[in-house]
Amino acid sequence: MRLVFAGTPEPALPSLRRLIESPRHDVVAVLTRPDAVAGRRGRAAPSPVAQVAAEHGIPILRPARPNSGEFVAELAELAPDCCAVVAYGALLGEALLAVPAHGWVNLHFSLLPAWRGAAPVQAALAAGDTVTGATTFQIERSLDSGPVFGVVTETVRPTDTAGELLERLSIAGAELLEATMDGIAEQKLTAVPQPAEGVSVAPKVTVDDARIRWDLPAHVVDRRIRAVTPNPGAWTMIGDLRVKVGPVTVPEQAPELEPGRMQVGKRHVLVGTGSAPVQLGSVQPPGKKAMAAADWARGARLDEHGWAR
Repeated sequence: MRLVFAGTPEPALPSLRRLIESPRHDVVAVLTRPDAVAGRRGRAAPSPVAQVAAEHGIPILRPARPNSGEFVAELAELAPDCCAVVAYGALLGEALLAVPAHGWVNLHFSLLPAWRGAAPVQAALAAGDTVTGATTFQIERSLDSGPVFGVVTETVRPTDTAGELLERLSIAGAELLEATMDGIAEQKLTAVPQPAEGVSVAPKVTVDDARIRWDLPAHVVDRRIRAVTPNPGAWTMIGDLRVKVGPVTVPEQAPELEPGRMQVGKRHVLVGTGSAPVQLGSVQPPGKKAMAAADWARGARLDEHGWAR
């Protein structure tokens, strides 16, 4: 089939590469978000998807208004049979959805109808899910509600961060998306409506959402930190400093500490929670690289019993 691939960030790359390499499909163009400012120098940079497309000489579409009549006409001129979508980052209007003969097929990183929305991997981790996966489905106007072509499951490991889990899902999902494109081309796939029960929503994670709540039980603190690692990154206030905090562990033996109360030792930093204390792994002070929590505490000359809030 003639395909237009729509995507923007790194998790879309395994799918794009598989479709480019597929002998059964021709990626005639890539649709991605406009170049965005990145890094400390504030320079606009192309998206990861745009960079890979450029490496393969594939035309790149970067409309600021993808639902404009002008862009709908531009896409129609390409005459795609289907548009494959992985984390494009913009809502699609009815006129745009109607362009390809086989519609738009999205790869979503959850087992729909669970965790519809922008941050399904983060939501699954924060909720303590033990199994998640990826789903291919036909895009319709409402959010992530279209009929399903296929699914793949993935076990959530006890130490998974959002970044680690998303990386595995992006690879497994790429295989699923290619198989879905093959099935559509062969007219062997029929999309099945999503069940009405089991719907949950995963909105975009904000910086405020990533602030650590030390009053929660230790196992919840642990998984909520992993759910926002590496982005946007869990954080807390220690004194007047706002610091990022990496994944924590729950030691088998530890003194009782009030929520937020810290104990700084030579080789560890403990923080009390709503249940047992947790041991900090890494800490990243403002403007510096992440470092071992005990090393940072020594350099920062923290009181033996400070507070995190």
